[in-house]
Amino acid sequence: MPNEINLQQMISALDEMDFENRTNNSLEHARTQAQMTGYLSSLDYSLKRLQLLQSAVNDLVEKKQSDRVKQEKLQTYKTKIFNLAKQYGLSYSEVLSIMATLRS
Repeated sequence: MPNEINLQQMISALDEMDFENRTNNSLEHARTQAQMTGYLSSLDYSLKRLQLLQSAVNDLVEKKQSDRVKQEKLQTYKTKIFNLAKQYGLSYSEVLSIMATLRS
C-alpha cells in the first residue's frame, strides 16, 4: 500500500513538473512579464540581437496600435451612420446609397 501512495505522489509530481515546463519554457505560454523575461534570458542572446528583437517588437506593437485606432475610427463612423439613419427613419443601406449618390 505505501508503494501505491508513493507511486501516485510521484506521478502527480511528474505531471506538475511537466505542466510547469510547458508553461515556463516557451514564449507562447508566457502570460506575465516575468515569464517572458525568464524565457528570453534563457535564450542567452547578445546585446545586439536583443536590440534587434526590441526593434521588431516595437514595430509590431506600433502596427497593432495603428490597426486598433483604424478599427475604432471605422466603428465610430459606422455608429454615426447608424444614428443618422435612425434620426431620419431610414435604413443603414439607404443612408449609404444617399451618401454614394451625393459623392458622385
